[in-house]
Amino acid sequence: MEFRLLGAVAVATEAGDLPLGPAKRRSLLAALLLRPNHPVSVDHLTAALWDEEPPARARSVIQGHVSRLRVLLDAADAGTYGVELATQGATYTLRMPETLLDAHRFDEMIGLARVQGAVEDAAAMYREALALWQGPALTGVHPSPPLQAAAHALEEHRLAAVEQLARCYGLLGEHARAASILRTEAGAHPLNESLSAALVTALRRAGRRSEALDWFHRTRQLLAEELGVDPGPELAEAYALALRGHPGAGEDPDHQAPAAVPAQAQASAPAPAEAPPAAAIPLPADPAADLLPRAPRGFHGRQAELAALTRAAAGEAPVCLVTGPAGVGKSALVVHWARRDPDRFPDGRLHVDLRGFSDTGEPSPMDVLREFLPALGVPPRRMPESPAAAAALFRTLTADRRLLVVLDNARASEQVRPLLPSGPGCVTVVTSRHRLRGLIASDAARPVPLGVLGPEDSTALLAAVLGAERVHAEPVAARRLARLCDGLPLALRVAAARLADQPEWTLTAMADELSDASRRLALLDAEDTGVRAALELSVRQLPAAAAALFAQLGRHPGTHVDRGTAAALAGTGPDGADTALEQLAAAHLLTQSAPGRWTLHDLARLYARGMPAEPGALERVLDHYTAAGLAAAAAAEQDGEPCFGQPADFRPPPVPAEFAGREEAMAWYAAEREDLLLAAGAAQAAGLHGRTWRVLLVMWPLVVWRVLDDWAPMLYTALAAARADGDANAESRVLALLGWVLTEEGRIGEALPHLEAAPGLAARSGDLGGEATALVNLSLAQAALGDLGIAARGCVRGAELAREAGLPHTERLALYHLSRHRLDAGRWQEALDAATLAGALDLPDTPSAPRAMLLASVGEALLGLGDRAEGIRCLDEAAREAEDFGFDEGAVQTLATLLRVTADEAYRERHAAALVRLADRD
Repeated sequence: MEFRLLGAVAVATEAGDLPLGPAKRRSLLAALLLRPNHPVSVDHLTAALWDEEPPARARSVIQGHVSRLRVLLDAADAGTYGVELATQGATYTLRMPETLLDAHRFDEMIGLARVQGAVEDAAAMYREALALWQGPALTGVHPSPPLQAAAHALEEHRLAAVEQLARCYGLLGEHARAASILRTEAGAHPLNESLSAALVTALRRAGRRSEALDWFHRTRQLLAEELGVDPGPELAEAYALALRGHPGAGEDPDHQAPAAVPAQAQASAPAPAEAPPAAAIPLPADPAADLLPRAPRGFHGRQAELAALTRAAAGEAPVCLVTGPAGVGKSALVVHWARRDPDRFPDGRLHVDLRGFSDTGEPSPMDVLREFLPALGVPPRRMPESPAAAAALFRTLTADRRLLVVLDNARASEQVRPLLPSGPGCVTVVTSRHRLRGLIASDAARPVPLGVLGPEDSTALLAAVLGAERVHAEPVAARRLARLCDGLPLALRVAAARLADQPEWTLTAMADELSDASRRLALLDAEDTGVRAALELSVRQLPAAAAALFAQLGRHPGTHVDRGTAAALAGTGPDGADTALEQLAAAHLLTQSAPGRWTLHDLARLYARGMPAEPGALERVLDHYTAAGLAAAAAAEQDGEPCFGQPADFRPPPVPAEFAGREEAMAWYAAEREDLLLAAGAAQAAGLHGRTWRVLLVMWPLVVWRVLDDWAPMLYTALAAARADGDANAESRVLALLGWVLTEEGRIGEALPHLEAAPGLAARSGDLGGEATALVNLSLAQAALGDLGIAARGCVRGAELAREAGLPHTERLALYHLSRHRLDAGRWQEALDAATLAGALDLPDTPSAPRAMLLASVGEALLGLGDRAEGIRCLDEAAREAEDFGFDEGAVQTLATLLRVTADEAYRERHAAALVRLADRD
């Protein structure tokens, strides 16, 4: 993709030029391209589009043209080239790599040509630069005064380049070639005295003295007729040299007769002598040049990061990239590091704040170089006029020096590249809130990430501001303050400043104030600085979609997000979620805690919560969690049944969850457990009762797997939500699970009422599977109370109901527990029959918890029937399968049984070793 101003205003792509449409749209694009990466106000655009009184709808017209340009750029995949047409208040900014703009490349090549050591190389650079022109600049735009002035300025740059190319030809002795290109331009600009003077000189040196004199007289006459003036000193001098026959190509000064200069030229002509061409002479650098700000006060810790920066700064011309969130202390770290060893950079230390995240506007590369070049000894009269030439001179002056260049607060890689020194002994340190991966790719920048402070360094920073005595007097409060400030140095400094201003306050009182989340950000603001202001500047730089997701993250009840959660929160597709997450992480507003998982710091969350956002985020993320939980349950218990259906207003998640198998599903439950509980709490607070019990009940595979993990409080919440929702089937399911958990915890008396109520509720709602499960769970409590016969009858009825409903998984569960009740009653054959019947229900021949449990029941029944060898074999196999599957509780129980019944020493040693192994794993 290429943007063109040097000729017709155009956007060229591989598929051809974009159809830009009317002149005013081209004019708007031209106005933006004339100031790339800088905000352009609506007033400026209005002046560019209308040279008379603008219409009342001027702003709407501009908005319409901007919208159409965005559509065209999006259709051409401009974003892949780093191009974005952004709106910032009442301004528009065309963000782009400036190398895509022909006018920028022209300036850069001209600057490079000026510093070339060989004339042949300079001429080649000038030719290449002029080849970019395809006609008069800004062709096709509305002829408004601002655009006409810009076109005139560009044309002046082109003519200056033509003159320089002609001068190179002259130095190479190619005077006829110089005259040829100058005649064309002088004919097109007959009143341009500089061109005419250069042409007269070239013609004279080419031995075409009469043509030189003739051109002078033609120009003199035009000046008199058109402007009423005489030729200026430059043209008069060229004429005098031609008239006197000053040596040129083929000329002999000894045979030139002097001649009179016309009065008009004579009056203003200087002494007829040609000055030698100026050369690019290296300028001495000031070894004391030091633009670093003062050393930060109260700097503490960061030893690992300082060492990492030192390592990154080793080698040839390194570019070090210090990145981190707003307020984390990037600038302080770099300045502290730079001032530790001043002898390392004998030729100077340069520093500039690029204000990439400031509301005061960014300095242009030329603005920066106007500070850097004088520090390196360039006098004002030698300051290049164009940014490309200034950058080229900067590279020339830094080629053989040992210099530190600190480019602070960079927003994008293109801000940095023109300011990189060229010398192998130079070190560049860039700080940014963004990752600047483009700089890593193009210039091998070495990242030095900076995170928040730990508790010890946080309290040490407080002590540096408040005094060690005051902080050490309240160590618990100091650590609490550090936690409430997220370990962010900026927040810690603001909190310390408030305490320093109020010496009668205790750290405990300050921590109590900060614990109020609704006031925390306000308390962490101090005049023109603070956490909220820093975050605001970071968010302002975000693309619209990333900013929208960030606002929704403030409504997220959990502690982390993945692409599915992000897509649900934002109501977007997976690709959009991935892009927005990467942009937020690149801006250090999110931290990637694990592959595919991101976390949001508390202070950033508080800021996001205050941003306006589209409604419905909570419902969307709750539906995402329940859908993902059902998918995980299906993968964990492949022959099980869904434990509930979705509500009528269910919103299918944009990114459906997929699990490769039980292990992956259980890992998801373990990782999401805290967020699922938080999501249910948020649903309960919002009165979303149907979603509350669903989010909690969907965790049943994890409850079954880790039954002693104190699930009762969660399930009581689910029970209250199911009752508030008026869903009898949900109430039955929750009661059955809650009663089973209480039974496993030994709280039989508390469990029994829940378990006795569950089957009836399930029956009334027509849920045969739920009724069967409730009966089985009730049987466990009854068995614990010694009612083994009643318990067995409940399992028999449960198996019948499951068989009627076509649920082999539930039928197998009922038969397994029937076998356990028969074993406890010493009815060995009935136990074996029940376990054998359960095992015949299409149980896969692979290790699993149900298979291991059934094998154990078969083994115990066989032992009871007197078949010790087969019984021990079955128990041994059950123990191994339980251990292989990760069913540690079943493995331990089976191994304990084996140790009681096995006399064989080899068996006992192996079983004891397995128990130790399981204990170590636990």
